[in-house]
Amino acid sequence: MKIVIAPDSYKGSLSAVEVARSIEKGIQNAFPDAHTLCLPVADGGEGTLDTLVAATNGQKVSVIVTGPLGQKVEAEYGILGDGRTCVIEMAKASGIPLISREELNPLKATTFGTGELIKQALDDGFTSFILALGGSATNDGGAGMLQALGLSLLDKKGNKISTGGAELTKIHSIDLSEFDKRISNCQFLIASDVENPLIGPHGASHVFGPQKGATPEMVQILDNCLTHWADEVEKVTNVHLHDLTGAGAAGGIGGAFQAFFPCRMKRGIDVVIEYTGLQDALIGADLVITGEGQVDFQTASGKTPMGVAQAALVNKIPTIIIAGSVGKGIDVLYQYGVVSVHSIINKPMELTEAMETAGELLENAAEQVVRSFFYQQSKMKFHTV
Repeated sequence: MKIVIAPDSYKGSLSAVEVARSIEKGIQNAFPDAHTLCLPVADGGEGTLDTLVAATNGQKVSVIVTGPLGQKVEAEYGILGDGRTCVIEMAKASGIPLISREELNPLKATTFGTGELIKQALDDGFTSFILALGGSATNDGGAGMLQALGLSLLDKKGNKISTGGAELTKIHSIDLSEFDKRISNCQFLIASDVENPLIGPHGASHVFGPQKGATPEMVQILDNCLTHWADEVEKVTNVHLHDLTGAGAAGGIGGAFQAFFPCRMKRGIDVVIEYTGLQDALIGADLVITGEGQVDFQTASGKTPMGVAQAALVNKIPTIIIAGSVGKGIDVLYQYGVVSVHSIINKPMELTEAMETAGELLENAAEQVVRSFFYQQSKMKFHTV
């Protein structure tokens, strides 16, 4: 009996590694002799750096950078086991977890720290990059990141503007003369699931702004700011970001990469599957267990459980999802090799209790899930004899 355990994190509660270990304990409670293979994964958002570094026996480098609201924070970039590929997770420098919910303000938040991480990695000699977008507190179109790399954004008087989404309307011209020339000789793989355009009702501000603290009034201001930004970018790059697929990722930084970097975009979970060797790990498996904090209609849009299930389906291996909570719209998952979806909640409880005891709840749920699954498997074999 071989079971591959490939979950994402339960955000705010358990890391992907902790989730995998809890599931493994539950399986061992039921079947002590089972061969389990833990392969924590991520979908290109928070946790991607840790996942890729751990999977490839890489390492991390700490860097002091500018946080989303201008404060100094200790961030890090990863070096894969090949010693040549640098992984940058923008949430480490520009993410929501770096500030309190009360401080969230996408009008002021900046991606400057993400640019500082890239610059440090360039200084350290890296030319091959994986950039994980997701979990950002920002809505500045990636302008701060570009400013950190030497791009000058000038107002009508020729002065450099400050950072933050609200500053974008002040841009009168963009000066590329001091933009880091090393970038043109590098390769950037952008790990992102977001296909939203930069502006409009499906753009960065309207869809993701409220998650970052934007009020309805702020959303419209931010969308106007990004529209002006896109107009100015097009003047110097001939790239029309306004309705470009993926440009709205992470507050518009997806557009900045497409306009100013030699890059290609790929679904985050596919990047992680490739670098963690999940396909090889699936060989000979009887079952795959995956999961994340909440499974709902959004899961099918490229979240970790969906990507893992698709990989397992290629190998004709059934997948079970265990989640913190289960929402609406999960039926589509059954088309991709998912045989069942389960919540770890086993009685009425407050969210805080569920988060505090998530490891224990997950272990118990995993034990019951595999007992049921393999009992049904044994019954089917018996009836076909």
